[in-house]
Amino acid sequence: MIHNRLENLVEEMLEGHILLEEAIAEFEKLYIKKALLRHKQHLSKTAAVLGIHRNTLSKRVATYHKQEKKVLKRAAGK
Repeated sequence: MIHNRLENLVEEMLEGHILLEEAIAEFEKLYIKKALLRHKQHLSKTAAVLGIHRNTLSKRVATYHKQEKKVLKRAAGK
């Protein structure tokens, strides 16, 4: 079942001309955000569930925050 849903999503992304790098980055970002929510923002627990080191998770989360701030600044016209 998940395979079919993923196949449909990939088809949509290909039709929308989404590059592989963008698709992977968005998937990772969403996957990490959902895992953090599930584990109440607890980095160590989330990192363990994801199978990555806590420092790796922390760096990625910091990168996502920086990216979001840049987007907000652009949207505000600054």
